[in-house]
Amino acid sequence: MNKHIKNVAVIGSGIMGSGIACHFANIGVNVLLLDIVPRELNHAELAKGLTLKDKGVRNRLVNDSLAASLKAKPSPIYHQDFANRITTGNMEDDIAKVSKVDWIIEVVVERLDIKKQVFEKLEEHRTPGTLITSNTSGIPIHFMSEGRSDDFQKHFCGTHFFNPVRYLDLFEIIPGPKTLPEVLDFLNGYGEKFLGKTSVVSKDTPAFIGNRIGTFSIQSLFHTVKDMDMTVEEVDKLTGPVIGRPKSATFRTVDVVGLDTLVHVANGIHENCPDDERRDVFKLPGFIDTMMENKWYGSKTDQGFYKKVKDKEGNSEILGLDLDSMDYRPKKSTKFAVLEKTKTIDNVQDRFEVLVDDTGKAGKFYRRNFGALFAYSSNRIPEITDELYKIDDAMRAGFGWGHGPFQIWDAIGIEKGLKLIEDEDLEVAEWVNELKASGSDSFYSVKDGASYFYDIPSKSMKKVPGQDAFIILDNIRKSKEVFKNKGVVVEDLGDGILNVEFQSKMNTIGGDVLAGLNTAIDKAEKDFQGLVVGNQGANFSVGANIGMIFMMAVEQEYDELNRAIKMFQDTMMRMRYSSIPTVSAPHNMTLGGGCELSLHADKVVAAAETYIGLVEFGVGVIPGGGGSKEMAVRAQDTFRKGDVELNILQEYFLTIGMAKVSTSAYEAYDLGYLQHGKDIVVVNKDRQIATAKAHAKLMAEAGYTQPVKRTDIKVLGKQALGMFLVGTDSMEASKYISEHDRKIADKLAYVMAGGDLSEPTRVSEQYLLNLEREAFLSLCSEKKTLERIQHMLKTGKPLRN
Repeated sequence: MNKHIKNVAVIGSGIMGSGIACHFANIGVNVLLLDIVPRELNHAELAKGLTLKDKGVRNRLVNDSLAASLKAKPSPIYHQDFANRITTGNMEDDIAKVSKVDWIIEVVVERLDIKKQVFEKLEEHRTPGTLITSNTSGIPIHFMSEGRSDDFQKHFCGTHFFNPVRYLDLFEIIPGPKTLPEVLDFLNGYGEKFLGKTSVVSKDTPAFIGNRIGTFSIQSLFHTVKDMDMTVEEVDKLTGPVIGRPKSATFRTVDVVGLDTLVHVANGIHENCPDDERRDVFKLPGFIDTMMENKWYGSKTDQGFYKKVKDKEGNSEILGLDLDSMDYRPKKSTKFAVLEKTKTIDNVQDRFEVLVDDTGKAGKFYRRNFGALFAYSSNRIPEITDELYKIDDAMRAGFGWGHGPFQIWDAIGIEKGLKLIEDEDLEVAEWVNELKASGSDSFYSVKDGASYFYDIPSKSMKKVPGQDAFIILDNIRKSKEVFKNKGVVVEDLGDGILNVEFQSKMNTIGGDVLAGLNTAIDKAEKDFQGLVVGNQGANFSVGANIGMIFMMAVEQEYDELNRAIKMFQDTMMRMRYSSIPTVSAPHNMTLGGGCELSLHADKVVAAAETYIGLVEFGVGVIPGGGGSKEMAVRAQDTFRKGDVELNILQEYFLTIGMAKVSTSAYEAYDLGYLQHGKDIVVVNKDRQIATAKAHAKLMAEAGYTQPVKRTDIKVLGKQALGMFLVGTDSMEASKYISEHDRKIADKLAYVMAGGDLSEPTRVSEQYLLNLEREAFLSLCSEKKTLERIQHMLKTGKPLRN
């Protein structure tokens, strides 16, 4: 199907509808967002003398819903300007406009009768051939299309987004009885390529794939917590980051999503899956019934499994729910000895075996949890899907799990996983025994850089589809390794392009990383054509290794610290001035030194979810790896005839001084971290390394020329410095900043002004780098800076002193 999506209509403007509308606007699609007309006036409208015929009244529901969504934190939209791509209206006055769109998405209340009424209205105006889908989370697709025209049914299916739409990647596609195969293929590709999602074609079964497995997992924990006399805090400690899942873990996640939502899905599964061998798990335990009666739904009702209150001093305190007394009490701190053992195991997959081998309470919990999950997942094939990898994809993309059930099972080992199932008196699907009998010892394998899965019908390993557009570093790391040290792995991506993958804790940049980066540039200049700096970890880089800086500063090893900072600066300048093109591929947290590296690459291929910024003020220093210099350079490069140069320089100064971090890659353009016409954004993070490689190759083949070092940077000297110093003085006087804040800001001002030169002057980059390094070193000798660094190392939070 050769189809281009330029205009989309979203019917229903609730949390999901507005979220879907915002995400289509994120990718450049024009959106028509419609909802019902209010049946009565509100107090404000009555006071103004308005009537139900006024357009503002008729569009009130849709406008209020969209406005609330755009104010939400975290935001559903990459950039507030993108909201201009959304046009609002109502189902009576504007429904005829759906005749002009390419795709209609229904997101109304989860009631079959209402959905069928909406589809009947839409069919009156829909143009034949227009895609029409429902975002239902559980109503069977075949019920919704009954009575509709043949063309409607051929172009109709379910497209289930997960909330929040921008941040959760799962996009389930559920065919109806007559859905054309080419419609499914198109939506599958569109979801992955344009929406940046993990597309999964599911079967038309209750709760589909993600919610069926995810809800079982949560419900199973609900029963386990009582059986094992555990607290909500203990369960959340064991089901969070330690096993590669979100910090919100289990109970906090339920609070965020809403207990009422979870109960709705669980009840639906229990009612509509009479043959499910674990159907009783979906019965609600007593404490959930009590919470539902009390309307303790979570964040939406200000209390759920946790409750935020104010103490006598007005400080916020989080209380936890005691599941026995059903009273709130102070949160309990929890410790498990086995979790201490896993702290030194960076690779989450390597932790699973250690966790299930634990002889304490935690080990028993994991054995029960994983045994139940493995058995249930195996028995859902072929009911909810024919391919096991789709279950893993759905759990990673829809629930934020780092690893799906079969990936965890592989990490533990098939034999050990079967033992966990046996110990729980559960039955495994027969196909798992067939896999074992075939001689296979895993559900997945890697060959020639591609992932393969065990295909049940053929009883053989088959290539996971859709990988051709991806480069998966985990799959090529061993076979394509060119160089490795403690900080990096350098891989050959093919076609003359190398990749530098950081391997340090949280991808911090220290001596090993800098040495590895220089070695990679050496190798690329000698034997290759280009260099990508990218990884597929949780974050691109949280910045320089401040622990190393702290130790050298405390020991007053200032010469050594000076050499370390100069090495950082020189390495960034090599990124800028090497003889081969360099491309940075940042994603998620790209802070401090990670930001500086991207600032110095020839091109940035950023994931849409990139939170980039120079945050060094938080630890009492200025950016010292070329960041302060670079922002001064970028400020002067934006000067145009007639500009007020001081205002532009001040804007860049405040970006650093206020430690501004973009909330998306698109916002990074506003802050000057990304540059229009040079840097690009990719919505699907899985495509990022492949896209970065393609751009490095393109630059090389187009005849890349090594840049000439710049000596033409205009600095404003005393003219700018005086303005900055007056500003910092007044901010300190008004108690907006502390004395030490002012000291840091004055140091930055000196660098970005180019010193106290008597008049605007042209200088070199090295001149500014020297000023930057001197300022950085002088701040490292300050007691208050050391206090800030130490506090950050201990707590992970900035100190204002």
